[in-house]
Amino acid sequence: MFVLQLLAVVLVVVVAVVLAYVDARRDQLESARLRSVNIAEAVADAPDVVRALDEPDPTRAIQPYAERVRSDTRTDFVVVMGLDRTRYSHPDVSQLGKPFIGDLGGAPEGRVFTQEYTGTLGPSMRAVVPVRDGARGEVVALVSVGITLERIDRALEQRLLPIGLAAVAVLGLGAAGAALISRRLRRQTHGLGAAEITRMYEYYDSVLHAVREGMLLVDVDDRVQLVNDEAHRLLGLPDDAVGRSLDELGLPDGLTRSLLAGDAGPDEIHLVADKVLLVNQADAHWQGRDVGSVVTLRDHTELRAVSGELDTVRSLAEALRAQNHEASNRLHTVVSLIELGRVDEAVAFATEELETAQLITDVVVGSVEEPVVAAVLLGKSAQAAERGIDLVIDEDTAVSGLAVEPRDVVTILGNLLDNAFDAVGATDDRQVHVRVHADADTLEVDVDDSGAGLPEDVRDQVFRRGWSTKRGDQAVGRGLGLALVGQVVRRYGGRVSVEDSPLGGARFTVRIGEPS
Repeated sequence: MFVLQLLAVVLVVVVAVVLAYVDARRDQLESARLRSVNIAEAVADAPDVVRALDEPDPTRAIQPYAERVRSDTRTDFVVVMGLDRTRYSHPDVSQLGKPFIGDLGGAPEGRVFTQEYTGTLGPSMRAVVPVRDGARGEVVALVSVGITLERIDRALEQRLLPIGLAAVAVLGLGAAGAALISRRLRRQTHGLGAAEITRMYEYYDSVLHAVREGMLLVDVDDRVQLVNDEAHRLLGLPDDAVGRSLDELGLPDGLTRSLLAGDAGPDEIHLVADKVLLVNQADAHWQGRDVGSVVTLRDHTELRAVSGELDTVRSLAEALRAQNHEASNRLHTVVSLIELGRVDEAVAFATEELETAQLITDVVVGSVEEPVVAAVLLGKSAQAAERGIDLVIDEDTAVSGLAVEPRDVVTILGNLLDNAFDAVGATDDRQVHVRVHADADTLEVDVDDSGAGLPEDVRDQVFRRGWSTKRGDQAVGRGLGLALVGQVVRRYGGRVSVEDSPLGGARFTVRIGEPS
């Protein structure tokens, strides 16, 4: 860069000097032409010259006069000649009486004529003017005054000295400026050259857009300086996101506050539109100086849905293991009663437990055709039984098809029931009622609990990420289930609401689709 800038400065200075030289020489030639014309006209108007032309030997009077004029005006020749070109004066006396060499132009007709011509004294700028008879006004002779180009060039050399000094000064200042600019560029680019910067940019740009994680680079003023394609997709950022502040991007309030505060924990979960994102933020430093932060984003939506299904299956498996353990205990009890000879009591004990379990299974299997929904209800029933919660599946429950993806039903139903179980966990009357009605066009879910209920002033907040009735250490990891429910419902254009329940707690209602 320094060499290029220096070459540019040298080129500019050279061009400027050449232009200054051409302009100065043109001025010198023009000045010489005007001087020649003025001196020639003065000689032509001199009375002594006009009188001498009437004498038999004009040279005797004109030669001394012309030489005095030449010497006084510092010209190279003052030639007075007749109309036949015969010289009456000349610096070289051997040329006296000889014909004048050069063009006369329109001088014999009374006009002024100038030209650059090579004569006996070499190349010169000369002027030829007419000498008129005072009485008649006729042209009786001609006067030619010239200044050689050698004299003009010597005068030009005197003007070139300040031009050269100015050029040297400009060149020095330009070189110093180029050196300062080059030094600043080296400092700002950390010593990298243009080719290295280009290669590094191409490499990092390709890597940045190839990674499968979303990435944001935020400066110390909380302005986005770089964003890759995945971050654009995950956050739904506008095309002009680069250069804008984080709080101008329309991100959820919780995510914006976390990023602005710079306290995003490892794998912090945030809901953005219909996506569950894992957000990580790390400070960026360069040579001990804070330059902002790096934010990475991973799409956790699919994983969260799959993990919800896995949790449901795991709960069902744990419930089945518990039931197996209880069944073993009950079987031992039945055997013991038989061994004691109390057969009737053994039969009554066995059939009572069997009827209760069979009743729940018959309700679910008879009204729910979708195996995923049936599995969720049976699993939650077993889980409720373990926790001492009376889970009632409404007799109006009927599932003949699904208007949403099965995993989304798991998210909605599983999280609403978990929330209801938590709500009644600290009460004496632990009741939860659930109703599910679904077909290929609609999905209706109602979950009632006998818990403490929700005040009206917080019902609009329950579906926001991070909201929870738990406090302190119990709240860790909470505030996501209902937010996921709200997210899924909004994605399908449905609605979810909270109101008072006849059981004394809260009723959560989900409606997706319109009845056909």
